[in-house]
Amino acid sequence: MKLSEIKSILKTLETIAFQLPNGTLVPNHFHVTEVGKITKNFIDCGGTVRKEEVVNFQLWNADDYDHRLHPEKLVNIIHLSEEVLGIEDLEIEVEYQGATIQKYGLDFNGEHFLLTTKETDCLAKDNCGIPAGKKKVHLAELKAENVCSPNSGCC
Repeated sequence: MKLSEIKSILKTLETIAFQLPNGTLVPNHFHVTEVGKITKNFIDCGGTVRKEEVVNFQLWNADDYDHRLHPEKLVNIIHLSEEVLGIEDLEIEVEYQGATIQKYGLDFNGEHFLLTTKETDCLAKDNCGIPAGKKKVHLAELKAENVCSPNSGCC
């Protein structure tokens, strides 16, 4: 989800809820403690120089159980971040404390913001010697040519 998308969605909501991949909700007294821009400059395993940028939201559970972040407050925090930090309309990454700091993508199901799992990947598969993955086929889809019949005694 891009920053422009969350701003549009927030304008239609009365409350904000984030749902973890396992279906549980982040406690409703969470805080968005950071909105920032993360720039990652790196070289992949094939030797290509790359740059990735994301908008980062950090969610944190406080001991303040009476606190609830309202949509208009988050929109104001986002606008301030755009102005002060020069944040563009980038994809959003969300940090949330699990067993360690976990990073998620962001989606929306019409009711809750969904924290979606992220995976690592090789960006230079064609350059670093990783063999191409084999195509997976279902046995039921294979054509039965030169196949023994069940009672033919050939098997």
